[in-house]
Amino acid sequence: MKLSILAVFLLGAVFNSAQLAAEEKKEEKTSVSTSNEVAVIKTSEGEMVVQFWSDAAPNTIANFKKLGRSGFYDDTIFHRIVKGFMIQGGDPNSKDPAKENRYGQGGPGYKIKAEFNDHPHERGVISMAREPDPNSAGSQFFICLASVPQLDRQYTTFGKLIKGDDVLGKIGDTPVTRNSAGEMSKPTKRVVINKIDVVAADSIK
Repeated sequence: MKLSILAVFLLGAVFNSAQLAAEEKKEEKTSVSTSNEVAVIKTSEGEMVVQFWSDAAPNTIANFKKLGRSGFYDDTIFHRIVKGFMIQGGDPNSKDPAKENRYGQGGPGYKIKAEFNDHPHERGVISMAREPDPNSAGSQFFICLASVPQLDRQYTTFGKLIKGDDVLGKIGDTPVTRNSAGEMSKPTKRVVINKIDVVAADSIK
């Protein structure tokens, strides 16, 4: 009798272990899940393709897609380029060269909540720019030129380039001068975001 109870206990333990392993595997699969749509960022220097991390920041992704589809980003520029750090764009003010002193201050007219997650800031990762208030992102985003661990869980990462690393590097190498705040980040030429298309991932070759 004791042996049969022990056997049942061991069988249950094996089952539980197998179930736990299956759940862990499922969670692992979910943690790297991506959307079936990608963003094609068409710039004056070439195209970059972003794969979204749908598990990480669904509201941020939905907002980015909405703005892209509406043409909000058309003819904006990467107004801030910091060597070895990141390129920043998405400010509607940057469509107009006459508003140069207001670059970095524009947005869609609303703010979205932060969705900090465990995806690190590495080269090619796209993340939302914001003001000191964590819940102050709107339309501006940046793409990392290198690993920037000090930004992890401080800014909302939501995807990564799957094509166009060479374009990212080319934009990152754009000559810069000091901006009005004294930072060496003002591009000496306009690097234009012609359009951001949201398309089916399987349409990208």
